[in-house]
Amino acid sequence: MFDIIVKNAALTYGKQQIFRDINFTLKGGNWTCLLGSSGIGKTSLLRLIAGLSNEPETLTTGSVTCQDGLTLKGRIAWMAQQDLLLPWYSVLNNITLGERLRNPFFKKARLDPKTKDRALNILKRVGLQGKADAFPQNLSGGQRQRVALARTLLEDRPLVLMDEPFSRLDAITRIDLQDLSWELLINKTVLLITHDPLEALRLGHKIYHLRGSPVKLTSGIEPPGQAPRSLTDPFLMQLHGQILSLLSNKEQHLECK
Repeated sequence: MFDIIVKNAALTYGKQQIFRDINFTLKGGNWTCLLGSSGIGKTSLLRLIAGLSNEPETLTTGSVTCQDGLTLKGRIAWMAQQDLLLPWYSVLNNITLGERLRNPFFKKARLDPKTKDRALNILKRVGLQGKADAFPQNLSGGQRQRVALARTLLEDRPLVLMDEPFSRLDAITRIDLQDLSWELLINKTVLLITHDPLEALRLGHKIYHLRGSPVKLTSGIEPPGQAPRSLTDPFLMQLHGQILSLLSNKEQHLECK
């Protein structure tokens, strides 16, 4: 495991500066949560970290470096808000798509037995045993997001970027998938962006708040206790109230005592 350091990150689109002076560290093996309102620039920051901010009229500055001295290229898995499943592919073919695309003979290639066994084992771990041959249109929203999680796990990258992957799920399914993700992504470095304070409080080792225009980062807080944290914890509910006040601009900073 290695830390990832984001230093003086800034992004300008056209004449509009989206964010500037963003500095924080993703501690290896921990979950870091970026909390902010919809449309504030959370996904843009995620894309900058992933090296995907190369659209026309986009200017980026700053650096993203790894403590081990290596590049992040080839070491990132991405789990998006949408499950992004291909409707004409089975569950098995969807979760192994990355592996297949990296094969130069993709169109004619058969899935090798080792990869297939790994994929089937991961499907079992996410509770989708027996669904390998099912198609996305025959799955519930929760099942589809489990497929997306399985695809992320199969990539087996040290850094996992999660772009509000649970936001479209009902409350019970959301909590189930949060718990499952925490269990299965153990020892991975996870950066989760969310607009849900409770989600950040349940899962984050450290939580940062994005605010303002251009966006800046507040100093991070570290919720006490072992994640995933219980929603019945009174102190968690107190922190939740503080964060809601912060998001509504009634408080300037959070205190975690």
